Amino acid sequence: MEKKLAQLKEKMRVVEDLELINELLNWDQSTYMPPGGAPARGRQSALIAEIRQEKIIDPEIGRLLDHLEPWAETLSYDSDDASFVRATRRVYDVAVKIPTALIGELYGHFAESYQKWTVARPNNDFKTMQPYLEKTLDLSRKLADCFPGYEHIADPLIDFQDYGMKASDIKAIFAQLRAELVPLVEAIMDKEPVDNSVLFQEFPVDKQAALGVEIIKDFGYDFERGRQDTTHHPFMTKFSLGDVRITSRFNPNDLGDGLFSTLHESGHAMYELGIDPKFEASPLGVGVSAGVHESQSRLWENIVGRSKPFWSHYLPLAKKYFPDQLGSISVDEIYKAVNKVSRSLIRTDADEVTYNLHVMLRFDLELALLEGSLEIRDLPEAWHERYQQDLGIRAPDDKDGVLQDVHWYADVIGGVFQGYTLGNIMGGLFYKHALQAHPEIPDEVGMGQFDTLHNWMKQNIYQHGYKFTASELIERVSGGPLTIDPYMEYLRTKYSEIYGL
Repeated sequence: MEKKLAQLKEKMRVVEDLELINELLNWDQSTYMPPGGAPARGRQSALIAEIRQEKIIDPEIGRLLDHLEPWAETLSYDSDDASFVRATRRVYDVAVKIPTALIGELYGHFAESYQKWTVARPNNDFKTMQPYLEKTLDLSRKLADCFPGYEHIADPLIDFQDYGMKASDIKAIFAQLRAELVPLVEAIMDKEPVDNSVLFQEFPVDKQAALGVEIIKDFGYDFERGRQDTTHHPFMTKFSLGDVRITSRFNPNDLGDGLFSTLHESGHAMYELGIDPKFEASPLGVGVSAGVHESQSRLWENIVGRSKPFWSHYLPLAKKYFPDQLGSISVDEIYKAVNKVSRSLIRTDADEVTYNLHVMLRFDLELALLEGSLEIRDLPEAWHERYQQDLGIRAPDDKDGVLQDVHWYADVIGGVFQGYTLGNIMGGLFYKHALQAHPEIPDEVGMGQFDTLHNWMKQNIYQHGYKFTASELIERVSGGPLTIDPYMEYLRTKYSEIYGL
């Protein structure tokens, strides 16, 4: 059995390395590749994806799993070997249902579509992207149909990102959350608006980047195993457990855009950097779900980065970088400014209270597109109508409407947005239990010290990688299933104090 296990691990190492090679191609396309490289990059991405697919559907992997599973079941559920066999089975069973040609077509199309989007969005040109989105929708349906027997066509696509969840599960959680959020938004909108104009001055981009780097180094992001670059839409990517990179974007007239995207992506990166090194190049060496991943990015960006203790410590540093812009501002004023609640157009810039409404409407639009009740040609107007309905605001164009998020232009349609809201909910739950174990965390944040919080996350979340499912992690941390209660308690407490509710 040890010999068979070693054989399986070697085969999966090749599979994982091929996946990471494709990540490197994608990172280069999003950062430094000249536009002229797009056609070849599409071919290259498709080629690597097809080779990876052929490697993972190798019948020998199935035979090795058949031999190893009875043995693995005699081991402790928590053991690394049992977990490796369990995780490999999950990955293999998905892969063998997807034709290699479809995988290649998906990767090639995503590379081409992304490159077109980088030009179409600033030009407010949805017409260029319409045929690409139509093809994306067709490919997304074909991918879902590789898994017959679903309740909803989105279910397989959701399961890819948040294992074990279906459209019906997400709908139920979102309905419960919306019922709590909408009254909170309305109560805040009845109050005097917060002045956040201090954030919208001239902030040289090089200084913004340097400030962000200082902060995420304090958080624990390791620049010996990472780096930061700029791109059109911020993301984190990993090429190994020793090379986890982040990207950001900076607006010279908006301090929050670059700063909070930097904090957000550092949360993703610290999760991957905290995975046990012995899981390198195996199915266990990745974050377990989109929701758990977003729990970390949203926690470090918002629960930490928008807290009063955080700004008590970092406002003096920010003033050193921007003495003219921030010299007269107080901690209370900057704290309120970075937490202003407003009906806004851009998801990534949205405040904590309205943010999930942005996610919910995208999720609903995805379902409608997959069901066929909404056509791609009607998507821009459907987008505007939902923003008017849910947030009382309408974008003046498609650039800040349906073109704003990269996801549909570089990935499938379906399953790509719910993780953000699941992450907010999980982040609230994880932070509550970190505080129960270490009530001193807010005081430490106020001194620019993050080791206690970071180490709790490493011990309880990061180190496990893909070893436990998201629901198993939540059970281990909280002793029960996922609940919105800690997250809503956090929001009510914080924003009641800011707005005097």
